[in-house]
Amino acid sequence: MKRKIKDILAAIAYFLYEKGILHNSVKVHSIDETIDELLQTNKSLVRFGDGEIVMIKGGDLMLQKASPEIAEGLAGILAYPYDDLMVTIPGIFDTLSDHRKASRQFWKDHLLFCRKTYEKYCNPNRIYYTTFVSRCYYYAQDRSNCGRWFAKIRKIWENKDVVVVEGTRTHNGVGNDLLDTAASVERIICPPRDAYGAIPRILEACEVYGKDRLFLLSVGVAAKFLALELFQKGYRVLDIGHMDMEYEWYVRQVPDKCKIEKHEIESEDANKEAGYTQYLSQIKVRL
Repeated sequence: MKRKIKDILAAIAYFLYEKGILHNSVKVHSIDETIDELLQTNKSLVRFGDGEIVMIKGGDLMLQKASPEIAEGLAGILAYPYDDLMVTIPGIFDTLSDHRKASRQFWKDHLLFCRKTYEKYCNPNRIYYTTFVSRCYYYAQDRSNCGRWFAKIRKIWENKDVVVVEGTRTHNGVGNDLLDTAASVERIICPPRDAYGAIPRILEACEVYGKDRLFLLSVGVAAKFLALELFQKGYRVLDIGHMDMEYEWYVRQVPDKCKIEKHEIESEDANKEAGYTQYLSQIKVRL
């Protein structure tokens, strides 16, 4: 009964904003506009999903414990302080008509509890970019654009020397062609949990590289702070989050979320057994 009441309240609240009865102050670019900005400029990107908003409100995530320091830092980044550090948030404020049913309900519930957080911390003078740039498959009611989007995304790092900063099980581009357009790929492997505490060590490992490298970050909440620090030091950084998972779902054309086998693999022996020798050779630092 509580769930049904919550869903009804979420639907009513969203309807009032969608129809303009209540004012929506948060604006978000489309997926194509977000990708095109990355292709046409040398800007960096930091992404906010539902988890980061929960942490701003003081909540824990599965792989990162909350703290006032994290909440304050995230709120500062969400304010979009730099022109060349694109900030993404979920593109959920104007309409959810392009979302699958499960995705529509999830985001209506999210906004029921978190809309005021966006309104409090988002910069009203900015148009944000969309977090769905890295999660463009699962949510979509019409998935006919996904191939085109991913093809454009892969051009962002075409002929670039890439450094992937990721967790022990993430395996970005392993077993698929997501990163095959890059000139080279090296990896820094980070702690799978509470990576925020390892930021000084991760930064030290990153700063070994020259400013010509393109950094792809996939380390949860810690990626927001790493993106800001590296951007301020003159690097180009893209916080890609769970893009590899979305790409795997797209390649497999699965109808719904499913587990990806490589995301369960962690040890060196298990990676060798899976045939991921190239992946192992790309790892330059383990933290």
